[in-house]
Amino acid sequence: MIIGFVGQAGAGKGTASEILAQKANVQIFTFSDILADLLKRLYIEKSRDNLIKISTALREAFGQSTLANVMKKQVQQSQADIIIVDGIRRMEDIEDLNKDPKFHLVEIQTLPEIRFERLKNRNEKAGEGNMTWEEFLALGERETEKTITEVAKLAKYRIDNDGNLEELKKKLETLIQNF
Repeated sequence: MIIGFVGQAGAGKGTASEILAQKANVQIFTFSDILADLLKRLYIEKSRDNLIKISTALREAFGQSTLANVMKKQVQQSQADIIIVDGIRRMEDIEDLNKDPKFHLVEIQTLPEIRFERLKNRNEKAGEGNMTWEEFLALGERETEKTITEVAKLAKYRIDNDGNLEELKKKLETLIQNF
């Protein structure tokens, strides 16, 4: 089974992945991990801005499917029973995955106010902890974020993640049973 998560920043894709990873033989692949690895090797800070810059540069230099090709190879090489692809943002990201009957695209959605608070509280990427509401709104206008809505329209499953962790766990259990 291959589960692809799509959703805006702070919606809970990573948390959903971590919950499912508690099951036996699950492997998680994220697009941002590919980019973060490159930033680390270049000794460049892992900020959202730098992740976006390196993503854009790679796609411009090597084609829009560059990261999707890396993800496809990682998924093909995995021996896990459940493979999670987290951080899908573009149509190219799912082009090959959609051809696999084991692939299920899931949108995780959450109110903007909740996403804003989650981003600030987790402070996963440099600067997120000090983000203002205006900066958060501007984030949604970035090139890497605008395409999420179109991809999410293709999701067969949606999870409303406005509640607490226990509610999310129950929704994920129900989701897995429906596959």
